[in-house]
Amino acid sequence: MNMKAASPIRVLIADDHRIVRRGLQHILNASPGITVVGEASDYNGITDILREQPCDVLLLDISMPGKDGIEILHLLKKREPMLRIMVLSSHGPEQFAVRALKAGAASYLTKDGAPDELVEAVRVVARGRKYISKGLAESLANHVIEEDDLMPHEQLSNREFQTVRMIASGQTRTEIARNLSISPKTVSVYRSRVFEKMGVRTNAELTHYAIKHRLLE
Repeated sequence: MNMKAASPIRVLIADDHRIVRRGLQHILNASPGITVVGEASDYNGITDILREQPCDVLLLDISMPGKDGIEILHLLKKREPMLRIMVLSSHGPEQFAVRALKAGAASYLTKDGAPDELVEAVRVVARGRKYISKGLAESLANHVIEEDDLMPHEQLSNREFQTVRMIASGQTRTEIARNLSISPKTVSVYRSRVFEKMGVRTNAELTHYAIKHRLLE
């Protein structure tokens, strides 16, 4: 009796660098039982593909134009609750892993990891489980500390944290408002909260902090 072959794991790659997308596509398509069904460079591209093409696993970069990876995570978990999302970032886990996992990511991997680990993680996540590497587990364990011991940027809300990264990357208030789909007045409110929580007085001080703590790529 012939057994029907299992359906391949359908993966969508979202990264704003074409060379990265092509490299990931090569790795995954060379792995039995995995097929890349599309690639996107921003949130609109992701949603366009999802409207036309069923997908099991989304590989998502943190630093995306417009809406960043954390914002996209929040939006997609509401819109596509069955979609399994893996964050694949050039940032170390100490910068973004906790935020990503709290936002609904099923895994957090860094781009300097081994291709074999990426393939294994995709298979694990596609089965409905979370994939936590040994290095990430150690980082998360170190993060379980008293609130008073958290770094200033770790005490920010996700929207405040996004505002920090956008200010530090040189975006204007109008650009931030457009990218976050909020009013410029609301951006000013977030900026004031950020300055108070982080103990800075100018955009230059905030940018220096972001660079020092590797909050930007």
